[in-house]
Amino acid sequence: MALRRFDVIVTCACGALLGYFAWHAYKGPRGYPFLDKQRVNVAVLQKELDDSTAARDTLEYRVSLLRPEAIDPDLLDELARSELGMAGSDELIILQPPENP
Repeated sequence: MALRRFDVIVTCACGALLGYFAWHAYKGPRGYPFLDKQRVNVAVLQKELDDSTAARDTLEYRVSLLRPEAIDPDLLDELARSELGMAGSDELIILQPPENP
């Protein structure tokens, strides 16, 4: 009889312990709601990373056009006109106000 009572006590203790961990897995501070928030956070950060990578690739491409071994004449002309204010004597320059984003 004593052995049977011990088995019931151990079974109840194991059930309570299992219930405790199950509740914390579902509603605890690191449970499923936290996991859902983390997934949303990962999606937002992945979007930011993709945007930053695209911007970096664009800048790297523009820098590669300025390398001495392969200068793009159109880009050089654009930069000379915009940064240095250089223009030909027969050209008309029309300045526009910057666009507001």
